[in-house]
Amino acid sequence: MKTLTIGLIGFGTVGKGVAKLIKAKQSFVRSKYGVDLKLKTVCDLKIDEKFLKSIGKIKATKNFNDIVTDPEINVVVELIGGHHPALEIIKGALDHGKHVVTANKAVISTFGQELFELAHKNSRSIYFETAVLAGVPIIKTLTEGISGNEYHGLHGIVNGTCNYILSEMESNGISFDEAVKLAQAKGYAEADPSLDINGKDSAHKLSVLVMLAMGKFVKVADIHTEGITQIAAEDLKYAQDMGLTIKLLAIAKKKPDGIEVRVHPTLISRKHSLASVKGVYNAVQLEADALGDVLLVGQGAGQMAAASGVFSDLINLGIHNALQDQTWIGDDPKEHCSLKILSMDKIETEFYIRLMVMDRPGVLSKITGILGTCGVSIASLTQKVVSKNVPVPLVMLTHTAKEIQVRKALEKIGKLKEIKGKPVAIRMEQL
Repeated sequence: MKTLTIGLIGFGTVGKGVAKLIKAKQSFVRSKYGVDLKLKTVCDLKIDEKFLKSIGKIKATKNFNDIVTDPEINVVVELIGGHHPALEIIKGALDHGKHVVTANKAVISTFGQELFELAHKNSRSIYFETAVLAGVPIIKTLTEGISGNEYHGLHGIVNGTCNYILSEMESNGISFDEAVKLAQAKGYAEADPSLDINGKDSAHKLSVLVMLAMGKFVKVADIHTEGITQIAAEDLKYAQDMGLTIKLLAIAKKKPDGIEVRVHPTLISRKHSLASVKGVYNAVQLEADALGDVLLVGQGAGQMAAASGVFSDLINLGIHNALQDQTWIGDDPKEHCSLKILSMDKIETEFYIRLMVMDRPGVLSKITGILGTCGVSIASLTQKVVSKNVPVPLVMLTHTAKEIQVRKALEKIGKLKEIKGKPVAIRMEQL
């Protein structure tokens, strides 16, 4: 029987969920896996004493060093998030000979290589399943489940808040602001949802996925990132009329001359499996060379979804340690891919373009002329409403074009006196 004595730092919603699972499933894990999980100490600036008493004789502290330096604790669970003091906690735990389980996408995406090197130096492991897709086993799948495959691409819905907002806008025809307020009311969005809606949360997760799937350490700052704030309900309606839907996708593609890494709203066919992923659910499609396309879907947020991933990491850590397997395949500190990150200017996709246009003679020829001069070919064009007095939406789909060509064209079109408001451009993916 392998015993893991656990110190848990961050006793909030997810931390309490982990504690619940350890208490409720301790005998089950002992009998099935031969692993004894013992939660010794929890750390938080605010301790819920009533809840603490309900889960047994557990020590509490406000000083994380009490856990990091405790010789009896051999696993530190870090659930506070962010860069600091999470980085110091994880480094301290490794230096004191402890394994680490974390749900912290920010610290893994930013300092992963440094932390993995430290883990190897100390013959310890870092488990981080919950850093991406909460309890959905994307990390385990990449590094162990189908590890014999090479991955040529991935497309992921990795932020439940944004997926919920877009789903509500599409289903109920409500505005972006209304959908955000609804997400906040249901607890799916923070009071300040900017990290989610500006795409940064997805970029952190994509950095982790590219590291594991393609062997390339990518800085979040090097990932082209756009959020969903510019998406209007009418864009979703127009997309629906064309048999398409809009999702915030994290995308990575391995090309002969480099790797595309980008996060942005994306039009995809309503027939594709990713289009059916609604609400707070997340999904990642992997393009594997031997197995083919693989799709993982599940809840990407919530107390027990996240706690489930942390709990699974603890069990797997216990099993590996019982086998005296000290370091885990996901802790590889070496970069295996020498390909560079491709500039967005070189990316080629199809585009959806929406312009608010004053309906005047000759304006359409001006627009198509600019697109043609910039090398952008129109696949379809629809003017939704005709009015002489107010701007009307002009919706176009393009053939495949380079990013830089479309951007130059839209910059010129946006300066026309007949164009009101900023042009909206959304990339399309043929999945």
